[in-house]
Amino acid sequence: MCSLFGLIDFKECLSTHTKNKILNTLARECQVRGTDATGIAYSFNGRLRIYKRPLPARKMKIHIPHGVNVVMGHTRMTTQGNAQFNQNNHPFLGKVDGSSFALAHNGVLWNDKELRMEENLPLTSVETDSYVAVQLLEKNKALDFDSLQSMAEAVEGSFVFTVLDKDHSIWFAVGDNPLCVMFYDGFLIYASTQEILCKTIKKLKLNTPSDILEPKEGEILKIDRNGRITTGIFTPHTT
Repeated sequence: MCSLFGLIDFKECLSTHTKNKILNTLARECQVRGTDATGIAYSFNGRLRIYKRPLPARKMKIHIPHGVNVVMGHTRMTTQGNAQFNQNNHPFLGKVDGSSFALAHNGVLWNDKELRMEENLPLTSVETDSYVAVQLLEKNKALDFDSLQSMAEAVEGSFVFTVLDKDHSIWFAVGDNPLCVMFYDGFLIYASTQEILCKTIKKLKLNTPSDILEPKEGEILKIDRNGRITTGIFTPHTT
C-alpha cells in the first residue's frame, strides 16, 4: 500500500511558497500509506527532474523551484525491491520518442516477471514490480491513450498509475485502487484517498473544493497543465 499525490496549478495562481507548503503537507498526510520512501517529479527548464529518497515524508523537505506548476509525488510502502536502493523507489524515469517521462504506482503487480519474459523486456537493476509499466510504455514507443490502455490491460494486480509527460500533463490509469482529485479555482490537488485530502485541506485551512473527482476502475484521465481533462478507457484484467 503506497500513496500517490500531486498538484497542478493550472492558472498559475499559487506562490512557490504555497505550492511547497501544499506538497509537504500532502506528502506527510500520505505517510499513513507508506513511510519507506518519498519522491516527486516535475519539469524545470525543459528537463524532467526526479527527487526521491528512502525516507518518510516527514524527514524529506520538498522544495520545488519557482515556475514549476505541475508536480507528481509518491510515498512508498515496500512490497518488492529494497527501498534503501534508491533506484527501486518511485517515481521512475522512462523515455519514449526521445522525451522523458516519470511514472509512479500505487498497488502490487503479480505478473511483472512473466511480462518481462513474454515481452522480451531488457534486464534492469530495478527490482520493483512497478517498473514493468515503464518498460511496457517504452516498448510501445508512445505516451498516449492507446499506449496507456495497452499497458494497463497487460498488467495483473492492483494499481493506479500516474505518469508525468514532457508537456506537463499528468496521466492517470485507474485500476481497483482508489484515487481522489479535488478542484479549486485555479489549481487542483490529488491523493490516493479522499480522507488524505480532507486532512490536508484542514491543516492548510483551504476552503471547500469546487469539485471532487473519484475516477472508476477502467478509466484513463489526462489532465494537462491548463487543467483540461480528456478521458479514455481500458478493460481491467480479470482473474
